[in-house]
Amino acid sequence: MTTARTIAALRAELTPLRTGRRLGLVPTMGALHAGHEALVRRARAECDVVVATIFVNPAQFGPAEDFERYPRDEQRDAGLAETWGVDYLFIPSVEEMYPEGFGTWVEVEGLTDRLEGAARPGHFRGVATVCLKLFNVVRPDRAYVGQKDAQQAAVLERMTRDLDLELEIRVIPTVRDADGLAISSRNAYLGAEERQAAAALPRALAAGAQAGPDEAAEAALAVLAEEPRLAPDYVEVARLNGRVYLLAAARVGRTRLIDNVVLEGDLE
Repeated sequence: MTTARTIAALRAELTPLRTGRRLGLVPTMGALHAGHEALVRRARAECDVVVATIFVNPAQFGPAEDFERYPRDEQRDAGLAETWGVDYLFIPSVEEMYPEGFGTWVEVEGLTDRLEGAARPGHFRGVATVCLKLFNVVRPDRAYVGQKDAQQAAVLERMTRDLDLELEIRVIPTVRDADGLAISSRNAYLGAEERQAAAALPRALAAGAQAGPDEAAEAALAVLAEEPRLAPDYVEVARLNGRVYLLAAARVGRTRLIDNVVLEGDLE
């Protein structure tokens, strides 16, 4: 596995490989886990060259959010990436991605007005901008993202369509722990009792899915009401790029978790 830290270095590595080869990109913020592994392994199965990125993107964090304490362990992450089959790992600095004088931002309208967009103003502007930069640098044929961040995936799908990028966004089903909790880097923040409370979130979504689209949100809220340690931000049915999801965000202690289930439509 080759590690690059500058855009110029990564481009120099990838340019000779483009002809006749399919490139897959897995963009991450590090703190790699089994969900990222699923993305990398799917990219490995479908592409000739796999590029993964690790960049904790300050532009997608709000002023009161966890940018400074977001888990970082580059050595561990690099070892996992190599084990999973990544060919090229891109680990840029903030200055590399946002040089002095940077002032161009990507806004995807409509999809970003509600749910996470309403709860985290500016979040999707940061996501869309950094992902478009990565897409331009790597020029992949496919980019692999997780279903857990369903609204984010929909934003990237819409941006790709609207800007005529020669790229397919592949949305890979959520990977879950034995208790049903969606695997997330932020799960590391949870203490034992908080983890127990957090497990109510996937149970609520499962109840909602069983109830069907018309009653899904109500059924999920009823389950969440049984766990006082978990405070929902929203529970809502929404259509995102042709799929119908039941989406939820909730807080347990200082940790905010998001999750969803697909009610109608296929991911693949």
